[in-house]
Order: sequence, then C-alpha cells, then structure tokens
Amino acid sequence: MAKKSTPPQRKNSIPDQNYTVKHDAQLLEYMIEIWPHQSRSAIKSFLAHRQIAINGKTETAFDLPLRAGDRLTWRSVGEERQNPNHKVKIIYEDEHIIVVDKKPGVLTMSTGREGEQTAYSVMMEHVRRRGKNNRVFIVHRLDRDTSGLLLFAKSEEIQEILQERWNENVIRRQYVGVVEGEIAEQEGQIVSWLTENPKSLKMQASPVDNGGKKAITNYRVIKNNGRYTLLEITLETGRKNQIRVQLASIGHPIAGDKRYGAQSNPLGRLCLHAQVISFIHPVTREVMKFDTDIPAIFR
Repeated sequence: MAKKSTPPQRKNSIPDQNYTVKHDAQLLEYMIEIWPHQSRSAIKSFLAHRQIAINGKTETAFDLPLRAGDRLTWRSVGEERQNPNHKVKIIYEDEHIIVVDKKPGVLTMSTGREGEQTAYSVMMEHVRRRGKNNRVFIVHRLDRDTSGLLLFAKSEEIQEILQERWNENVIRRQYVGVVEGEIAEQEGQIVSWLTENPKSLKMQASPVDNGGKKAITNYRVIKNNGRYTLLEITLETGRKNQIRVQLASIGHPIAGDKRYGAQSNPLGRLCLHAQVISFIHPVTREVMKFDTDIPAIFR
C-alpha cells in the first residue's frame, strides 16, 4: 500500500511533490489511493491543469498505466502556467477522445507548410509519446484566429461515429464574441443560406434560399458599451465561417475580422472564442460537457 498523503493546495510558492509508485495501477486510481482526502473531481483537475508528471513527462490521461518504481510528480503550478507560450491545453482525455483548448493564431491542421505547428501536430506528438503507432483524428475545426474548445478522436472508428452523427450527438456549441457596434435587441436569431465564392473562398450569406447551405445562429447580449457588444452565441448548424459571415451580414462583424468587414482590431486578434461544447460520448453514451471562461480581455 502506498503511503497516504495529501497534496498541498495550489500555491506558487509550494515546491513540487514527488512520489514513488509502489504497485501497478491506473493513474487516476493510484492518485485517489495516495490522496484519500481529495475529491475525485479535484484529483481530475490536477490532470486537466497539467499538474501531474510521470517520470518527468506531463500526463493528462486518467487511465495511464503506472508501474511499480515510476516517479509521480505533483506540481503546484500546471505546465501551461509554467510555459505561457503553450498553445494547446488538454482539458480532458480518455482512451477514445481528447478535448483541448486552443489559443488564437493556431491552425487546427496544417496548410502544407513544412514544420508548421498546429493543434493536430501537438496532439499527435502527445499521443506518440506513449506509442509510435498512436494517432489522433480531427473531428471538427476552428479557424486559425478563433480560440477555444476542439475535439479529437483517438481512432478512425471514433472519428467516423462522431462525424456521421454530429447533429445527433452534439448537444450544445456555444461561443463568445465581441462584435462592432451596439446590438439593441437583447437576443436574436440569424437564419441565412451560405455559399462560398470560388475565387476569394469567402463565405456569403443570403437571407433567402439561394441553393446554399442553411445556417442558424442564435445570440444573446452579455454587455455593450456603445461601440462594441459582447455576445453569447450558440449554433444550430455548423457551417464554414458561419458565425463570422452571419454577424457581418447584419452589420455587426466580429471585431478584428478584417476578412468579413471589421473596421477595427481593438485586441489584436479575432474576438471569437469557442467557450462550451457538450456532446454524447461515442462509446459510453455519457453526456459530456466542457466549458472555459470568457477570455478576460473580451470584457
């Protein structure tokens, strides 16, 4: 039996705590064993915040197999806080899926430039640390300059299940965004049909059915200051550039979105963040929900 102890509360001044694994076990169950006074959710948060390392490597998978003699390290400060340039933060991982929080400026997948770091390449590197044949598969995408939650599958089979039943399995996709101008109505819905310009590759929105793909976006005003409005945005459909083109079509482009007509760039980035994703797990059928804070700079 491992020696029982309780990791200290998160304070930057507290040194890392090291433990020698006494017997074979899965990572989460072993942490529950050695820290009996911590709740299961608190222990999971150590993994989510990248505070756990095994033999010097940060680990986030709760089912990682441990071997007697392994070194388990609890860090008072998670890896993403130690490294402010960390671009892709793992929020959740199991044997089938990975949920990450992507920073703005990071592509979901490569455009073909050699050596380009993307959310996909970061996750491929992550899973291949455990086995050279491990892979991840893209389920959906976020634009380069949109930050927030992104879902990956760990097998082609899981990718197909998630993509083929996307509309059935996804319960909620919620964004927050800062748009130009003041939106008078506290809430509203935008319904339009989207087509892609073959030359510019920009999406175009029509208020009537013109043969394009129907798109539905709902919004609610969180606050405004006359010049900008902070919105909560939920999707009923998932089309390319949907939020950006539809808000631009009603005269309120996302701040910083020059491509779709924004006249200002107050934060030096596209002011759009994928804040919430909720879906039915492709294997367990459990309802999963993940959310992040509104970026402080948006307020």
